[in-house]
Amino acid sequence: MTTEELTIEVQKALAEIRPFLESDGGNITLVSIEEDKHVKVRLEGACTNCSVNQMTLKAGVETTIKKFAPQIETVVNIL
Repeated sequence: MTTEELTIEVQKALAEIRPFLESDGGNITLVSIEEDKHVKVRLEGACTNCSVNQMTLKAGVETTIKKFAPQIETVVNIL
């Protein structure tokens, strides 16, 4: 998968999870993809100060991204 194709797949994953974040007053933005296996995102809005944002990141965001792009190894939130 090319870097461009990977970016498209990650964006599709974020589009799938975005409605759930928006329903709680949050959002998510793709910051970067490094070495075609490390994704950096920015949780926004209510997700910034949410006490369960790390659980959301791992259980929701990372799982969804890996469904679309299995080669992704890590997903981290950039403040």
